[in-house]
Amino acid sequence: MKNVGILLTKQYKLLSIAAILDVFDTANRFQLEMGFDKPYELNLIKLDENQDGFFKPYATQSLNDDHSYQLIIIPAFTTDDIRNAVSQNAAFIPWLTKQYQHGAEIATVCTGAFLLGATGLLDGKVATTHVDASKAFSTAFPAVKLKADKTVTQDGRLYTSGGATSSFHLLLHLLQNHCGKDTAIKAAKVFAIDMDRNNQSYFSSFQPFRHHNDDLVASAQDKIESCYQEVATIEEMIKDIPSSRRNIVRRFKQVVGITPIEYLQQTRIEAAKKLLEQTGQQMTEIIYNSGYNDPKAFRKVFRKTVGMTPTQYRDKFQAR
Repeated sequence: MKNVGILLTKQYKLLSIAAILDVFDTANRFQLEMGFDKPYELNLIKLDENQDGFFKPYATQSLNDDHSYQLIIIPAFTTDDIRNAVSQNAAFIPWLTKQYQHGAEIATVCTGAFLLGATGLLDGKVATTHVDASKAFSTAFPAVKLKADKTVTQDGRLYTSGGATSSFHLLLHLLQNHCGKDTAIKAAKVFAIDMDRNNQSYFSSFQPFRHHNDDLVASAQDKIESCYQEVATIEEMIKDIPSSRRNIVRRFKQVVGITPIEYLQQTRIEAAKKLLEQTGQQMTEIIYNSGYNDPKAFRKVFRKTVGMTPTQYRDKFQAR
C-alpha cells in the first residue's frame, strides 16, 4: 500500500484535491471488491494547524511530522499570481526535495507544477502545466523541458499534468502504473474520461501581453489586431510607426516574447477558432476572413498551433 501525501497548499484549488481523493477512493474500493488490499493510504499535508477542515474524514498530517510518503501530489493553485503562491508555500520546497531523495514519487496538477519547479527537481526533465501558464513557466524555469501541448508527462518519479480535466488523465496514469490497466479502465468509465487524450493545445487561447509601457510596441500590437486580415509583412504593419523595422522587431520580441510575425499568426488563428466555434461560415470563408489566401498554408499553421485540423476543431467546439 502506498502512503500518499496530498498537499494542502496555500491557495489550493478545491476541485483538484476533490478529484484526487475521489479517484483514489474509487481505486481503493475497486481493489477491495476484488479481494485485494487497498492500494492507497490517503493523507492531507498541512502547512499549519489553522488551515480549513473541508476534508475531515481524511487523515491530516503536519508538514513538521516525521512521515515518509511513497507518492506526493501537489494540487493546482487558484490564483494567477503564481509567484506569490509559490512564495506562500516556500516551506514545502525543502520538504519535497527531502521526500524525493528518500524515494517518493511526486505528481503535480495543473499550475501546481510551479511549486515543483521551484525545488529544482524538474531541471533537465520533461514537464507540462496549464497551457495558458506555459509561457510563465518556461520563463521561470528555463532548465525544464516544457512540453506545453502534453496532457500528462512522466520523467522518472516526477509526473505533471495540464489544466483542469487533465488532472484525471494524470490520476489514471498513476492508477495504471500502480494498480494495472484494468483498474485504470474501470476508473475511466466511472468518471467518463477519454483515456486517449494526450494533447491539450486546442484548449489554449491567445492572450497577448499588454501590461507594459512601451508605446511603440503597443502601436504595433494595435496595428496587427485591427488589420490582421489585410497585413502580410512586417513592413505593412509598421509603415505608420516612427521606427525602423529592426528596432520594432527587437523591442517587440523583448517586450511581448514573440516576434511581430508570430503575433500576427497567433491573432489570425485565434480569429479562425472563434469563427469555427461561433459561425456556420464555409471553410473557404473562414480562411479568407482570418487573413489567409492559401488554404494549404492555413491548415498547416492551424494544425501546428492548435493540435488538430480546423474541421476537427469545429466538430469539437462549435455551439449547437
